[in-house]
Amino acid sequence: MKHRLSITLLLLTMFLVTQGIGLFVVNAYSPTSEINQTTGEVILTSGDLPFGLQTPEDEPTPSFSSIILAFVLAFALIFLLMKYKWKMIIRLWFFFVITLALAISLNAFLKYSILTNVSMIAIAIAVPLSFLKIFKPNVYLHNTTELLIYPGIAAVFVPILTPFSIIALLILISIYDAWAVWKSGIMQKMAKFQMEEVKIFGGFLVPSASDKVKKQIKKIRTKYKNKKIPKSIKNKKFKVSLAILGGGDVIFPIITAGVFMRAYFSIVPALFIIAGAFLGLLAIFLSSKKEKAYPAMPYITTGIFFMLLIWKIFFN
Repeated sequence: MKHRLSITLLLLTMFLVTQGIGLFVVNAYSPTSEINQTTGEVILTSGDLPFGLQTPEDEPTPSFSSIILAFVLAFALIFLLMKYKWKMIIRLWFFFVITLALAISLNAFLKYSILTNVSMIAIAIAVPLSFLKIFKPNVYLHNTTELLIYPGIAAVFVPILTPFSIIALLILISIYDAWAVWKSGIMQKMAKFQMEEVKIFGGFLVPSASDKVKKQIKKIRTKYKNKKIPKSIKNKKFKVSLAILGGGDVIFPIITAGVFMRAYFSIVPALFIIAGAFLGLLAIFLSSKKEKAYPAMPYITTGIFFMLLIWKIFFN
C-alpha cells in the first residue's frame, strides 16, 4: 500500500464526502416535475443555475465533439501558461474558477434556507475563501474548500452531458490519464509545477512525516518550550511526504453520477456509480507502491462501468 492506512482512509473519506455533497448540489439544480391538477399533465421545471450560467432551453445541447474540443483547449491553455510560467495569470484563473464553483455549491445549500439574495451571500463567502486559498494557503483550508469546489463545477457540466457522452468521455480521459502518467509524465510535471511554482494544487493534499521526523520535531518543541526558537532552527527543513488525490479523479465520478441521476430521475444509478468509483480508488490505493505515480482514472472508470453493469442487469 502506497500510504499509511490512516492517510488512505482520510483520502477515501474526503472522496466519499465530496461525492455526497456533489449529489446534493447537482440535485439542487435538477429539473423538478409538477402535475397540473386540472389536466393531469406533468410539467417539468428546469433547475436554475445562479449567476446567469443556466443554458437557455431553446439552445441545443452542445455536441460531444464540441465538449471534447473545450477540454483540449483548456489543457492546451494550461500547458501554455506553464511553459511561459505566467504564474499570476494561473492564480487569477484559479481564483475565478474556485470562486464560481464555491459560490454555486454554497448557493445550493443556502437556497433551502430562509435567507434572501442567497446568490449574493454565496459570492460574499466564496470570494474571501478563494483569496485565502490561493494567496494565503494552508492545508486545512485547502482540503475543506476542495469538498465544495468539485460539486460546483459538476453542476455546470451535468446539464450538457448525456449518459452516452459521459461514458465516452470517461474512456478518453482514462486513456489520456494513463498516457500522461505512465508514458509522458506530463501529469507529474503539472502537479509539481502547481505545488512548487504556483503554490496551488487541484486536488486533496494530505502531508505526513516519518516517525523519525516527528521525533525530531517533538524534541525541538520540548527543548524550546516557552523559549524563543533560534532562527537557524526555525528555518530548518524537514522531509514531509504528500499523499494526493487529483481533482479529476474526484469530479468525473460526480459528473457521471449526476448525469445518470438526471437522465433516469433516480438516485439509484448514481449510488452505483459512486460505489464503483470508490472500489476503483480503493483498488489503486491497495495495489500501488511507494515512490511510484499511478493514473487513477482507469481504475475509477473500470469500477464505474462494472457497477453500472450490475445496476443495468439487476436493478433496471
